Amino acid sequence: MILGIDVGGSTTKIVGLDASGDCIGMLQVQANDQITSAFGAFGKFTATHGLRMGDIRQIVLTGVGASYIGASMYDLPTKRVEEFQAIGLGGLKLAKLDSALMVSMGTGTALVKVANGCITHLGGSGVGGGTLLNLANRFAGASSFTSIAELAAQGNLSAVDLTLGDISQESIGHLPPTTTVSNFGNLHDNAAPADIVLGLINMIFESIGMMAIFACMDGNNVESKAIHDIVLVGSLSTLNHAPKVLDSLSAMYPVRFHIPPNAIYATAVGAALSEFDAQKS
Repeated sequence: MILGIDVGGSTTKIVGLDASGDCIGMLQVQANDQITSAFGAFGKFTATHGLRMGDIRQIVLTGVGASYIGASMYDLPTKRVEEFQAIGLGGLKLAKLDSALMVSMGTGTALVKVANGCITHLGGSGVGGGTLLNLANRFAGASSFTSIAELAAQGNLSAVDLTLGDISQESIGHLPPTTTVSNFGNLHDNAAPADIVLGLINMIFESIGMMAIFACMDGNNVESKAIHDIVLVGSLSTLNHAPKVLDSLSAMYPVRFHIPPNAIYATAVGAALSEFDAQKS
């Protein structure tokens, strides 16, 4: 049994892979600090699946909170893998692709290109889940992704955003009238909290989506194969509004957005998979 553990700021995701690489389970634990979160996830996972210490051959840690964990967990073989490598490996596995641009949307956003057997961190943005949680809490009193999603379902985007159809009677290039010209560029005085939350979600996903599209365009004129698949992973990918925003972007550009099942566990999956790669080399 190999355990991949993605230790975040306060939330830890853990995945277990058997000797053949098949997943036996996934879960996440939230606590006030990284150490409590990581060891709590380990304890809950082993108890849930009836595992003994002798059943665990390797623990692979990754994530920003992994640095708080000592040399080993419970005296079991423990190692660390770079988070970007884990994102690349896990994202490809869950999306069942050979190459793609991974967009990891956690507190912030990281772009990781996986092509020709190479995993490359391209960069990222401070816009992400932390942006949404704090702004939604500040302006609408919604303090969790669940409450944010429920509130956004009641929102009206036309009370917040300015679209091409609002300012022009003609199409411009390939852009449809529904194209956002300015996020929060048409904010009404009587906009409800639900409208604002929906506007925040739209702004964040449009910003991240376009950043990913531009990253795919970069290098398309070189000999390497162009990337047209964009895989979204991380906690922000679970919001129901994401597919609608991303579908509208893919209708305008030659890319395909993917949100695979269990996308929030991609980094933990990749951490565990890295051990299989290490054994092959």
